[in-house]
Amino acid sequence: MAETFLEVAGLKTHFPVERGVILRRRVGLVKAVDGVSFSLARGEILGLVGESGCGKSTLGRTILQLIPPTEGAVILAGKNLAGLNRSELRAARTDFQMIFQDPYASLNPRMTVFDALAEAMRAHRDISTGEIQDRVATLMQKVGLSPRFVKKYPHEFSGGQRQRIAIARALAVEPKLIIADEPVSALDVSIQAQIINLLAKLSREMQLTLIFISHDLSVVKHISDRIAVMYMGRIVEMGPAAQVFERPLHPYTKALVSAVPIPDPAREHQRQRLILSGDPPSPMNPPSGCAFHPRCAYAKADCSQAVPTLEAFDPTRTTACIRAREIN
Repeated sequence: MAETFLEVAGLKTHFPVERGVILRRRVGLVKAVDGVSFSLARGEILGLVGESGCGKSTLGRTILQLIPPTEGAVILAGKNLAGLNRSELRAARTDFQMIFQDPYASLNPRMTVFDALAEAMRAHRDISTGEIQDRVATLMQKVGLSPRFVKKYPHEFSGGQRQRIAIARALAVEPKLIIADEPVSALDVSIQAQIINLLAKLSREMQLTLIFISHDLSVVKHISDRIAVMYMGRIVEMGPAAQVFERPLHPYTKALVSAVPIPDPAREHQRQRLILSGDPPSPMNPPSGCAFHPRCAYAKADCSQAVPTLEAFDPTRTTACIRAREIN
């Protein structure tokens, strides 16, 4: 068993909903992340999937302390990030970085590529101008861009090139953990494959631990070692990527996997799609018990009584469904 590098324990991120202009009062609570726990080994790639609004991006930002957690711990290489003060957190940020969904929005349009990459180095390293120039050139080559482009601005690049620059910026401080939040959803299909292969290659070469957030299961299957499926702020299933696709355990995962197109027309025509009924519930007013039970084809009366916990189904798989063994 590989040594744990990142441990997320009981992580919660709740947002109060308030009304009133002068006298503000709380009228509700959005539980965007509600008790998430998992661990990753050094160099492992975790795919985090789920439909829009399930809490994937909030979980990623909370792990990196861009959003303060309501409760829980994030332990990276033995250090609890949730317990650090402002100066300690700034110093620790060299160990973890984020790649955002829209590279054009995440890059400063007034800064050249060189300035964007050099800024991160100057902020966290005592480094000379000559060393910065050499490292910027090396980073550009590492992400598949020519060093002669460093004096250009973000608007002079294509979407795929901008995302490569965003990846180079994340690598500028030599992090150990990267969270990629929907990094290919805004790109053409052909460019998506290039960026995914680049991230997988960098992870292997640099021993990067990577959390890859996406709503596209076919993309996640290609890059991930393990997959975690989220629904209403909780992880409902987790396991090796190939096993999750071959034999999904949770009813929600079954529906997601059934929606992934199959390249073979004959098999695509024969298979049975699982169509979920209704819409996702409001995070301000979630259903009692299992949050998925109003849309679940296997639900019974006891599914609405208690919130299921993530339990081991076999040595490599976990799921949060009290009917898991009955339906699989």
